[in-house]
Amino acid sequence: MTFSNHTVLVTGAAGNLGRVVANAFAERGANLVLVDLRRDSLERAFGTEGERRLLVPTNLLDQEQVHAAVRKAVQRFKRIDVLCNLAGSFRMGEPVHATSDETWNFLFDINARTVLHAVRAVVPQMIENGGGKIINVGAYAAQKGVAQMGAYCAAKGAVIRLTEAMAAELREKNINVNCVLPTIIDTPENRAAMPGADPGRWVAPEDLANTLLFLASDGARAIHGAALPVTGLS
Repeated sequence: MTFSNHTVLVTGAAGNLGRVVANAFAERGANLVLVDLRRDSLERAFGTEGERRLLVPTNLLDQEQVHAAVRKAVQRFKRIDVLCNLAGSFRMGEPVHATSDETWNFLFDINARTVLHAVRAVVPQMIENGGGKIINVGAYAAQKGVAQMGAYCAAKGAVIRLTEAMAAELREKNINVNCVLPTIIDTPENRAAMPGADPGRWVAPEDLANTLLFLASDGARAIHGAALPVTGLS
């Protein structure tokens, strides 16, 4: 898979998965538009900007900031070919009847609203330029409700439904929209939170990145609206 002369926009780029995904695309020749909340986080993860790398600190919950980020990307690289919506977060512990507004709003904002804001900004220029690929990150747990995870499952479930709806709307525009459903991703934070678990059974970020690379490639041109489980060895 090669992405020479392709521009890839990654949200949540400074996170554990974002760094691995961005580097995987860079190794295959892509121009990168790296979006996260803070410039210092982006610079710690990727260093300074370069000929094929644009750092765009953006609050993904502010629609105008997202539009501005996309305008900056298009001005620099002329188009966006791939959008990877990686921004997200996890929280659990409350039963549904005791779920606070703060938990509900946080999970829907970071997991679903960020996707909505990104596609609002990116899809019109993809249509104008003749197509593209969009990959969202859901969660394996979102396939059904799980105790003490109702709000998280609902938010990630919304990502799956948005993916399916967009795929149906955009396939005739030569835009593929799919999502991945990982189980636990092997990150330092997850290892610290679950010291007794076996991280060898989790999803390695590199393996999840390879799945995103495939869905962004020409090899996935016939795939629309898939919610692809990525479960590691668990």
